[in-house]
Amino acid sequence: MTADLAQQLLLKTLLPLFLLIAAGGLWPRWHSGISIVGLRSEINRLVLNFFAPMLFFSAGAAATIDLNLLQVPLLLGAATLFGLALAALALFATPLGQGLSNPARGAIMLASGFGNVLFFGYPFLTTVFGERGARYPFFADMLATTPLIWSLGVWIAFRCGKHTEHTSFLRMWLRLPPVWGFAAGIAVKLSGAGLEPLVEAAHWAGSPTIPLMLFVLGLTIPWHDLRPQRAVAVAMFIKLALMPLLALGIALAWPGGLAEPGEAGVLEAAMPTMVMVIALADRFGLDTRLAGLIMGWSTLAGLVTLPFWLYAVKGLAS
Repeated sequence: MTADLAQQLLLKTLLPLFLLIAAGGLWPRWHSGISIVGLRSEINRLVLNFFAPMLFFSAGAAATIDLNLLQVPLLLGAATLFGLALAALALFATPLGQGLSNPARGAIMLASGFGNVLFFGYPFLTTVFGERGARYPFFADMLATTPLIWSLGVWIAFRCGKHTEHTSFLRMWLRLPPVWGFAAGIAVKLSGAGLEPLVEAAHWAGSPTIPLMLFVLGLTIPWHDLRPQRAVAVAMFIKLALMPLLALGIALAWPGGLAEPGEAGVLEAAMPTMVMVIALADRFGLDTRLAGLIMGWSTLAGLVTLPFWLYAVKGLAS
């Protein structure tokens, strides 16, 4: 990693990420009369139903699609399954899980396996790889994270939580507006229709997605309760160390060696815990406090571990 890239990463990515997350954390202190849960829910609903579909449409329509691109979701999917399996093994087959309730175990598993591949990944990878890096987080999210979290992730939450939900995994996934936005964008790309003004307008309309969700991340982190715990440390070790290590091993063994999509896949596997884990914890009665602790600590640690993994993949690729 060059000194110029390190400077850009610090000033153009990590500093804005930190400021947006910090703003979310400080907002309740400035506006003590508002409902944090209500504000978070309304922002999530607005992003899910309007801003994110616009951004996903523009990403799908502008992406250069090739077989090498599939390496990113494949690496991320393998790392995610590995992280979930490792967390389940640690919680159900070792002393670590003794004394923990099933809602706590479910929260730890989800927080160990699912990373913030879009809202952290988009600004990080566009800084590292330029404009061509923008396609990686969207394909990683749509082809790996979203299908897995709305199938296996929901199943874990369903089995471990205390709730009265009766739902169809496929129906929930198909009702997500970003899925349809991304599918429409891919259809426009494959059709060859000259809709560049529409694509640019959708990109502009969807641009608040990342800042808003980073702000929500700051709202969600339990800043007053960030005390180290053994379960939190184990989840962070799986998420920030073992998952990217597995992805790196697969990328190095990939035919043709470690290329840019492989680097992107490793970095996506190294992203800290995603915000959606909190939403699933709320919905299915998991341990929301524990999920928030893991997300908070992994986000703070990720500001340090992500540059480390970038340095590692760039060193091995050179």
